[in-house]
Amino acid sequence: MLLAELVATSAEVAATRSRKAKVGLLAELLRRVGPDELEVVVSYLGGTLRQRRTGLGWRGVSAPVPAADEPSLGVLEVDHAFAAMSRLSGAGSQAARRQAVAELFGRATAAEQAWLRAIITGNLRQGALDAVTQEALA
Repeated sequence: MLLAELVATSAEVAATRSRKAKVGLLAELLRRVGPDELEVVVSYLGGTLRQRRTGLGWRGVSAPVPAADEPSLGVLEVDHAFAAMSRLSGAGSQAARRQAVAELFGRATAAEQAWLRAIITGNLRQGALDAVTQEALA
């Protein structure tokens, strides 16, 4: 699944006040998710990364990076990128992390970049996090 599909659904969910509509939108997205992507997508819809510590904060994702014109990032690619960032440590890890963020964000559209910043910093505001996502999954 492309990250753009998840980002678009997140924007639709944020745009409605109806809990029933939110659940419906999330359930529709979850029907299209492959079995290998389900854990990642549910985590992202719940507003969290699967990696507890990535070493990233607002400062690490605030540098402007030119956005991609067309969506190409898959949710598993994004998860793998964050997993690789979470394993960076020691001398030179901050520079390596900055480079990894620049590469990831360089492949993301403007909407995807904004969404990635929000989920990294814990500021994903869509009005439907864990409880609504669990209801949609059920």
